[in-house]
Amino acid sequence: MPPLMRATPRQRAFQAVPVAASGVSATRQGYCRFASSFQHPVDAALRPRKTCVPSFNGRRTAGFLSSNHNTPNNTSSIQRKWSSTVAVDPKMYTTSFAFFEALWDAGVTHVFVNLGSDHPSIIEAMVKGAREKKGQFPQIITCPNEMVAMSMADGYARLTNKPQAVIVHVDVGTQGLGAAVHNSSAGRAPVLVFAGISPITQEGELRGSRTEFIHWIQDVPDQKQIVAQYCRYSAELKTGVNVKQMVNRALQFAKSAPQGPVYLCGSREVMEQEIEPYNIQQDEWDPVELGGLPDSAVSKIAEALAGAESPLLITGYAGRNPEMPAKLVELANTVKGLRVLDTGGSDMCFPANHPAWLGLRYGNEEAIKTADTIIVLDCDVPWIPTQCKPREDAKIFHIDVDPLKQVMPLFYIKAQARYRADAMASVNQILATLQSHDSLKAKLAGGESDKRWSALQASYKDRIDAIAMRSKPLENGEFGTGHLCAKLRELCPEDTIWAVEAVTNTLFVHDNIQPTKPGQWINCGGGGLGWSGGGALGVKLASDHEAKLKGGRQGKFVVQIVGDGSFLFSVPGSVYWIAKRYDIPILTIVLNNKGWNAPRRSLLLVHPDGLGAGATNDDIHIAFNPSPDYAGIAKAAAGGDVFAERVDQTADLEDVLKRAIQAVQGGQTAVVDCKVASGC
Repeated sequence: MPPLMRATPRQRAFQAVPVAASGVSATRQGYCRFASSFQHPVDAALRPRKTCVPSFNGRRTAGFLSSNHNTPNNTSSIQRKWSSTVAVDPKMYTTSFAFFEALWDAGVTHVFVNLGSDHPSIIEAMVKGAREKKGQFPQIITCPNEMVAMSMADGYARLTNKPQAVIVHVDVGTQGLGAAVHNSSAGRAPVLVFAGISPITQEGELRGSRTEFIHWIQDVPDQKQIVAQYCRYSAELKTGVNVKQMVNRALQFAKSAPQGPVYLCGSREVMEQEIEPYNIQQDEWDPVELGGLPDSAVSKIAEALAGAESPLLITGYAGRNPEMPAKLVELANTVKGLRVLDTGGSDMCFPANHPAWLGLRYGNEEAIKTADTIIVLDCDVPWIPTQCKPREDAKIFHIDVDPLKQVMPLFYIKAQARYRADAMASVNQILATLQSHDSLKAKLAGGESDKRWSALQASYKDRIDAIAMRSKPLENGEFGTGHLCAKLRELCPEDTIWAVEAVTNTLFVHDNIQPTKPGQWINCGGGGLGWSGGGALGVKLASDHEAKLKGGRQGKFVVQIVGDGSFLFSVPGSVYWIAKRYDIPILTIVLNNKGWNAPRRSLLLVHPDGLGAGATNDDIHIAFNPSPDYAGIAKAAAGGDVFAERVDQTADLEDVLKRAIQAVQGGQTAVVDCKVASGC
């Protein structure tokens, strides 16, 4: 008889029917009509174990079974099957329960779930954890849509730098995550995703065997490949005895730079498996740490900055470290005339109240063309060559956690040198050299340095004045995104966190919000529209949770600024149900410009004089006519408990915003549908 596939004394016994061995020792799936792998779901199956087996009067009898164990009527043609009618020991310790323990021990405090037929043991473990491990078990957040679940985990992780987890349903739930996994990957947000897979047995051989029609329909060749190319790591759990190691291995990938999503999956049988309780040494699973620059690189970069007439630093992710904005300010104060440009818009990388601030521009800014020395620091797209290029003689140095951009098939920039290094460590090294070497200090002092500083201050004033001029309301009483965001900055608390997904209006939003505090600006990391609904909820949930850990009552005020098209992508029916269900009040500002304007911009960049250039939005199928009642959608999803208003006149704007802010501060979510003029 084949060996017994059991892990603990409490699990029901079974013996498997022998399977004829294939005469082919090794094949490639590409040459076969069928290819699969046979494996025992537990390592313990390879040795005799004390277990409970069904006796012949229907009761369970304790005994030892091995591959040569003989009992009456026990032949190779009869299987011992588990029975769903036999009571299960409520104290049993399963793979699923160990999975949640591993998450908690690794610092995952919230799990965003969308459950299905693959999750019976997950549900049992959640109930057991709620009863037996209060305060030491992740909080479960029910999410009626996978996009929202993943975006909440993304937003939470982005604010705290602490990975969170998502549980979804087999292949279809994994597919539902698609755009959100892209955002997590491109935005370097550490999130662990777990999905069940279709049961691997169908005749009751193991607990968790197939019981429903859908288990055949959802059986796919390699489920993890659906999202694997977006993940830092993906794997299938094949046994419960090392589930904690597998969870921590995945999280180690998620937390190591460049951070990102990871994916685990496991069958019902594996997740139902009973194992012996165990712990692992958590400090052995810290993320991999990057070092700084080579000494020769530090000297080369420091000398280039000290001798530059028009130095520029371009970044995109540097602000992910909350200490980095202050460090870049110190660098700008040391190298007078240095300007800092954000071409990612992912985080608050440099404060808007410093004269070196060039704001957010997506790879197209005059300073890129005029700089003689450029430092590209943790940035994916420093410039767009068809729109803007550095000058030919510019000295360019690229410092990044991933300078090769290994998941981008096409990427290269002109640079004298490229370094895989930690941004903070690198800037500290450069600063130390600039501030300690007499020859460099001499270059950074004196009349030329003072002139550059004065010119920088003057250009900064001109920039701020120009932004203010563009943000004025229109003469016909309407207002644009700039004026709206200037009002929001004026009326909202100073430490407000802005969760932004404004697409074509993003530059107007950033220019007028003018963030100054670390972690204050969080933008969608990628191109998967719909992030900001769940993202804003995750940010607010995280802010509240962190505040309570420190003894506070609630976290910071959170505002979601979202385009009308992205609002529809965000699955508002789920977003505002969750906001109500879990008391997560946020202020949502919908930028209503009656359609998706991004496709028009893309069209004009390629066909500026084409047929579509003069066509209407209706003609090119990007218009929203009639315009949906965005605030009404949110109100309906929350059972009517949402502050919902629409505003289209400057005269009414301030009053509506004040009342919306007051509602959120009182614990009620608010959605304001703002009709905005285009281009300002």
